[in-house]
Amino acid sequence: MERLGDIIRGTVLLLASLLLVGVILWRWLKGSKDEPGVLIFKWILSGLVLLLLAFGIVPIVVGGGYAGAFSMPFVAACGVILAVIWTPNIAAFLARPFGNLIDGGNVEPDPEPLYSVAIARRKQGKFLESIAEIRRQLALFPNDVTGQMLLAEIQADDLHDLQAAQLTIERFCAQEGHAPKNIAYALNALADWQIKLAQDVPSARETLQRLVAMFPGSEEALLAEQRIAHMDDPAYILARGNRPAIELRAGVDNVGLLRDLSSLARPEENPAETAAKYVAQLERYPADLETREKLAVLYAEHYQRLDLAADQLEQIIQTPGQPAKQVAHCLNLLADLQIKCARDYEGAKRSLERIIELFPKFASAENARQRIAHLGLEMKAHEKKDAIKMGQYEQNIGLKQYRSPGIRE
Repeated sequence: MERLGDIIRGTVLLLASLLLVGVILWRWLKGSKDEPGVLIFKWILSGLVLLLLAFGIVPIVVGGGYAGAFSMPFVAACGVILAVIWTPNIAAFLARPFGNLIDGGNVEPDPEPLYSVAIARRKQGKFLESIAEIRRQLALFPNDVTGQMLLAEIQADDLHDLQAAQLTIERFCAQEGHAPKNIAYALNALADWQIKLAQDVPSARETLQRLVAMFPGSEEALLAEQRIAHMDDPAYILARGNRPAIELRAGVDNVGLLRDLSSLARPEENPAETAAKYVAQLERYPADLETREKLAVLYAEHYQRLDLAADQLEQIIQTPGQPAKQVAHCLNLLADLQIKCARDYEGAKRSLERIIELFPKFASAENARQRIAHLGLEMKAHEKKDAIKMGQYEQNIGLKQYRSPGIRE
């Protein structure tokens, strides 16, 4: 009974050892850079050499006798054979940690779509072939943002097929898991194409309104509202998606012979009319922050109403979804107006300290600290210099002849 237990334990240990060796050899086979056939041949040859050493040389050496004197050269020969077989593998194993620092080791890169062929076909003008290549990649990666937007761009910009591009964007937006910035990018691109290809401003406005409804209170929604506020401007609509036109005035003939050049100056805008235009725009589109900022500057610089300017800038700061960069810009602008228009050192300092409180870990906070340190110099730069009253001097003094003090005329 005791012998049976020893047999069972020995069998279990043997099977466990064989399993462990099999796992090690399998992982070795999968991770080795050698061909599988070459590696297996090395194993077989090494096994034969080791068997020869175990069953051929060892009994002779242990038993002693005349043949033992010739065993050491044979053992050395077997060692040389094993060294020739495994030296490249041992060297590669020792060098692998250093190589992994450069090439990343045996870790397989994450699979990703490749659009180089599609882009090349597009540059060659083979748009249908490019679309076919993109669809092959999207069959493997159906949620890829780059591929779907590239497909929509070719359909809209190259094939001028707005309906196909819109369908691609709709399918993209219907997929789950996309970040809001990607959805916003797709819908803004669709709005651009609706204006550029079809001059369909109502549809473009509806597309952007959809973006506002999808992500209320976000930065994406805020930017969409800014675009909607400018869609009544014909120049904006014509320039959207096209190279902006630069308007040049005709030159004046014989400008060097003119006595009065005042007619060449640009007519100054009426501040009251400009303010009324800004107010009317904000009544229609309260989210037009660009116009609100212009109105704040006009209130401060022309009307000297810093309180009204501060109120307009505060509305911009408190707008939901406002990025940190824009908030810091408004507070810096408020500090500019407080120094330039009111010489209010403490007010400007408080505005800059708000940047530090709101964004202590941002670069804008460090810029605010540096500006506070030099705020006194800014105040002096905007101080009005007292006029220096010059004395009265005799006219034509340089035309008189020089005479000695004792000589009279």
